[in-house]
Amino acid sequence: MVISQRAFGPADMAIGFRIKSGYAIAIVLAGSAKSPTVVGRRIVELSDPAVAETKQPYHDGFGTENEDPREIARRVKIIERCATKSVAALLKETSGAKRAGLVVGSLIDPQQVGNPHIRAHANEGKLFRTVVEDALRSHGITSDVIVEKQLAAKATAGLSRSEGEIKQTLAAFGKTIGGPWRADEKAAATAAWLALGPTPGSASTAR
Repeated sequence: MVISQRAFGPADMAIGFRIKSGYAIAIVLAGSAKSPTVVGRRIVELSDPAVAETKQPYHDGFGTENEDPREIARRVKIIERCATKSVAALLKETSGAKRAGLVVGSLIDPQQVGNPHIRAHANEGKLFRTVVEDALRSHGITSDVIVEKQLAAKATAGLSRSEGEIKQTLAAFGKTIGGPWRADEKAAATAAWLALGPTPGSASTAR
């Protein structure tokens, strides 16, 4: 991703992330919430492609939870290193943007999940969200966490626009930046758009 700085400064730029297992889709917007411009897209690696198990660190094969704490700790350490490096590289390109939004599938507490396979997914969701939050925080960037199912409602309220207007603007972003421009990219763009506003979209301290 090459980000065009144009006439925008750091205070005019925000990043939206759609957190996935092992990576995140990042969309960078600039300008203001009233008149946003899409300026970049990137895949942010949160796992090591050379260490396949770091993409799903709490799994032990298909549909099986890993119960070895030392092995999980090893994988988590690699993920933390990858996230730190990848987020730093993104922030270098965005010249110090100060706000970000993270879209996640769920904020469920893994300890409240009885099914081992579902619990593994919950642990991974929490881990990949947390490493991005921590990496951003280390650079002085505040981030808001939004559950994807709540995103549309938060966008209409936070942006004071109708759902149709938001969809139209998101579609225009896609035409500007080109494909791929799917639901995940639109979600990340919406989070970045909310982060451009004067009020955070949906702050979360869940860990």
